[in-house]
Amino acid sequence: MGTSDNVARLKDVYARWNESKGADEKAWLDLMADNIRILSLAAGAPGVEFTKEVHSKDDLRRYFQGLRDDWQMIHYTPDHFIVDGERVSVLSTMNWRHRKTGREMKSPKADFIRFQDGKIVEFYEFYDTAALQAAMQPKNG
Repeated sequence: MGTSDNVARLKDVYARWNESKGADEKAWLDLMADNIRILSLAAGAPGVEFTKEVHSKDDLRRYFQGLRDDWQMIHYTPDHFIVDGERVSVLSTMNWRHRKTGREMKSPKADFIRFQDGKIVEFYEFYDTAALQAAMQPKNG
């Protein structure tokens, strides 16, 4: 698969992710290699333990389950896809609501993705972890 195929598949997966409000993990799992490595900026911090490093599709399922258990997607909008060979950077905006507190987390997001043989082998996600932590705090009053 070529670079344009990888970007087209990514655009489709991000669109399905947004349309399903985070419920369509199958599209992501299908695009990931069995030995996927995912690093999330929160890195398994207290309250978001599901964000610890991923090394397999089973780990990725755990990540998605934790995300769904604690967060409700409001929107996830990819704005720019930047390609450099087997690497694709995706700049997005996102908004999630914490299920326990009802507070929202809005953040720009940058995903750095590396493909190998048409599958994602590395995925690094960066977002506002202060906004994430603030949304997990109960409302005052």
